[in-house]
Amino acid sequence: MATAVDNRPMTAEQKKVIFASSLGTVFEWYDFYLYGSLAAIIAKQFFSGLDAGSAFIFALLAFAAGFIVRPFGALVFGRLGDMIGRKYTFLVTIVIMGLSTFIVGLLPNYASIGVAAPVILIALRMLQGLALGGEYGGAAVYVAEHAPHGKRGAYTSWIQTTATLGLFLSLLVILGVRTAMGEAAFADWGWRIPFIVSILLLAVSVYIRLSMNESPAFQKMKAEGKTSKAPLSESFGQWKNLKIVILALVGLTAGQAVVWYSGQFYALFFLTQALKVDGPTANILVAYSLILGTPFFVIFGTLSDKIGRKPIIMAGCLLAAVTYFPVFTALTKAANPDLAAAQAKNKVVVTADPNECSFQFNPTGTAKFTSSCDIAKQVLAGASVSYDNVAAPAGTVASIKIGETAIPSYTAKGLSADDAKKKDAEFKKLIADDLKAAGYPSKADPAKVDKVMVTLILFYLVILVTMVYGPIAAMLVELFPTRIRYTSMSLPYHIGNGWFGGLLPTTAFAIVAQTGNMYNGLWYPIIIATVTLVVGTLFIRETKDVDIYADD
Repeated sequence: MATAVDNRPMTAEQKKVIFASSLGTVFEWYDFYLYGSLAAIIAKQFFSGLDAGSAFIFALLAFAAGFIVRPFGALVFGRLGDMIGRKYTFLVTIVIMGLSTFIVGLLPNYASIGVAAPVILIALRMLQGLALGGEYGGAAVYVAEHAPHGKRGAYTSWIQTTATLGLFLSLLVILGVRTAMGEAAFADWGWRIPFIVSILLLAVSVYIRLSMNESPAFQKMKAEGKTSKAPLSESFGQWKNLKIVILALVGLTAGQAVVWYSGQFYALFFLTQALKVDGPTANILVAYSLILGTPFFVIFGTLSDKIGRKPIIMAGCLLAAVTYFPVFTALTKAANPDLAAAQAKNKVVVTADPNECSFQFNPTGTAKFTSSCDIAKQVLAGASVSYDNVAAPAGTVASIKIGETAIPSYTAKGLSADDAKKKDAEFKKLIADDLKAAGYPSKADPAKVDKVMVTLILFYLVILVTMVYGPIAAMLVELFPTRIRYTSMSLPYHIGNGWFGGLLPTTAFAIVAQTGNMYNGLWYPIIIATVTLVVGTLFIRETKDVDIYADD
């Protein structure tokens, strides 16, 4: 174990290492988020052979493909990084990411080349995910291995800001191009510009990275002839290392990931979908909270050098598990007070025979519900109304109770298409009128949105993000020996963030759709964060004083 802290100021070379690594990683996240930000337009361009709802879902599935393949990128490039070096490996990843993004900007759409367009698009998206799977581990290891002892948390925390900054950059470029050329032209062909101009960012990033040196820890290991010949089998085929990989996933990155995605993505989804705040306002308020919160990545990373990584990460998971329900309830009152008041005064309850209630997750809108329970729940889900469920005896026709008023549903079985359509319109109007009479708003009143309070609540959620994310890179680097570090740390990070985190919005939405309660989606991050808190507290060792130059 090393104990002495290097208190010398940061050298020019160290500043260059942090700047170059961070710039490249910002660029990779910019590429990654461009697709998500433009999913609606991409759906129309590349999946126009489907109906509008299905096209959007397939566009989102293509987006998810990038998350799903990230762990495989961690395996491929982690192995290369441990065998041939950090510098050249994450130079390769940035080139793959940059060229994939550039090609998306030039790719003919469905109208031009048919089904080949979405196939190529998904392939490019998967290449981006593979590249990102190798990029983050390379950047984190590279910076950590250049950092003096006692400052690894501070140095690597700059890498932790890059995802947020990449998101900012993508939104700024899209907004600028959209404003300059108008909505019609942007939707037609202007959306390609943010992808195409990324080639300039790629050129700058590659130029800077080419001038960098290999990390001293890897140089030392290579000079001594101790590089790993089989990083994958050493990392995952030997129990002493595999055990740490599993603990790193369950006891660190899974909880970190769900807190990260809850604070930056699910909060935005909750504002727009559940609380019905208009998109521009919600985006601006989230942006304010990110501006306020981003410096805390570095603050908590630096603090972890003094008090340890583990206490800060575990405290973030604990606060998330304990406070998410009251915090999101407070967010409802601040963002849509009319909705909060209506829910308190006139609760909505669906009383139905459980046997006739189907799974309500219908993202494409193509499923046909005919039972009285399904029809009732579908109408409420379409209106984004949160409700409670009460079981009724078998054969009971479902009903919706809004305050003291009960409205019976109906069954569409046996009805002609015209009769079903007419009945549907009558039922929806009846429900809409009663919801309105009970004080339920169709959307949040902009004049009543407490922007200051909403920003403060979102800021708190971002603070939790910075607590779990700021110190995590240094801790993952310190958990594993130099010879298999790139491989070993990349896999649990990308399974945690690519799968547990990346699939959080979809999973949470499915939970809400099934249960009817708009807060129930929070159970997913709360349970995962709690598991990480318990496992991390009991089984993960503190790492801040580890000598990362040691052989094992």
